[in-house]
Amino acid sequence: MKTFSLSFVTLDKLSRILWGAALLTLPVTSFRYFPFLGEDTLVRPLSLYPLALLLPVLLIQWIRGARPFPWTGSTILLGAFALVVLTVTSLGVLFDPIPLRGQTYSGRAVRAWVTLLIGIVFFISAAWMNRDEEDLKFTFKWILAGFGVDLLWIGLQAVTFYTNLLQKEMVTHWQLAFSMRELVRTNRISGMAYEPAWLAGQITTMYLPWLFAALLTNFRLTRVKWLEPVLLALSFLVILATYSRGGLLVALGVSALTFLFIGRGALRSVWTWFFGGFRRGTTAWLVRLGLVVTVIGVLAGSFVFLSQKNYFRRLWETSADDLTEYLVGINAGGRSAYATGAMAAFEEHPITGVGLGASGFHIYANLPDWTLTTVPEIAKQLNPESRLYPNPKNMYVRLLAETGLAGFVLFIVFQFSVLADALSVLRQKDILRFLGVAGLFAWLAIALYNVTQDSLATPNIWLIPGILAGLSFPHPLPLSQREKDRGEDEECS
Repeated sequence: MKTFSLSFVTLDKLSRILWGAALLTLPVTSFRYFPFLGEDTLVRPLSLYPLALLLPVLLIQWIRGARPFPWTGSTILLGAFALVVLTVTSLGVLFDPIPLRGQTYSGRAVRAWVTLLIGIVFFISAAWMNRDEEDLKFTFKWILAGFGVDLLWIGLQAVTFYTNLLQKEMVTHWQLAFSMRELVRTNRISGMAYEPAWLAGQITTMYLPWLFAALLTNFRLTRVKWLEPVLLALSFLVILATYSRGGLLVALGVSALTFLFIGRGALRSVWTWFFGGFRRGTTAWLVRLGLVVTVIGVLAGSFVFLSQKNYFRRLWETSADDLTEYLVGINAGGRSAYATGAMAAFEEHPITGVGLGASGFHIYANLPDWTLTTVPEIAKQLNPESRLYPNPKNMYVRLLAETGLAGFVLFIVFQFSVLADALSVLRQKDILRFLGVAGLFAWLAIALYNVTQDSLATPNIWLIPGILAGLSFPHPLPLSQREKDRGEDEECS
């Protein structure tokens, strides 16, 4: 009995160490050192290494009955989605598409399945490692630790771009020591992610939800009361520095929606405080006037900062006669073309799709005519010397094209199951309500983020949904009961 007790404690501590390491390394999404992966594989999360060690530990704990598997509705639906994807991908072999630039159907299918398995690993690990309030506090602290490390690297990049203290070539060598990507030449902040848009997506879907929830619920998981508000302000500042149009619009839009859904009471309080102060005297009046001037100054400064990049100015400077011309003018014509080409595959096989990873075989043959002469990106792709394999760049279009209605509907049902998990804990108090607000924010952000990306291996679309699944487990083992069981084991030993 003594041996079992000691091993139980050791495995529990080991699982926490590995889970903390995974959360700490989340910002690195394109880790250079992965075996058996070509240079065109850009999604390479460093956190997959500690998770690969964590899963065997969790399995041992599950076999011993120390850590039950989270058989929640979301987990079961994700498993059903994976089975459907396996089925339609097997059927895709029958279509036998012509190899494209050295890529075969079997090769693309295997690569796509690896990305799905990576996503499932992140979801299952998050659900398994978050069973109670103490687990959630541990997760939140290490998420903040990872974000802190990322902010340090972001600060280093900012110093390199905007001062003469560090040479860009030297910092580029530092970044290439762990990343597949050098510093962005246009001086856009990318952090430890592959590109600025990835960093903006990380912050919006993985870090901002917790910080926004802390502000809205006034709940703190650290002793430093000013930490979450400061990190929240830095998050928006970093998103501005990425110049990511999609990231900024999603962050602002989801913040506004979450505030309207959850923060109406706080909004009424702020409204009452603001207008009530004008009747209290000169000092209160000046405080509110200063606040208005500060807000206007921040908005104006942000607009001027973003206007420095032609890439961003095109949003309001482009004149067009129709939507297609506008998309081309703002450099979004390529994405629109890829999505249109992939939808042709869905139209050919609406029920089953063409198999996971195979939409690229159908894109070039179905590109709209206007893209052939007006979109430089498409001309580069169609160059006979190019070895690039196209992808839809939209998760929903990709699932429709590759898994048909069978896989797409199950994926949407899974997403709404995650939303149900968020709403269920939102009705609770204290830390669970905090989780519910973060979950709702993340769900909205992920739903919009998937419009601009199509990788199933991206950790940030699985992390918070997995945490919600774990905390929504029908029969979680309360913290007090876990400690009591450990104490009984030690007494028996």
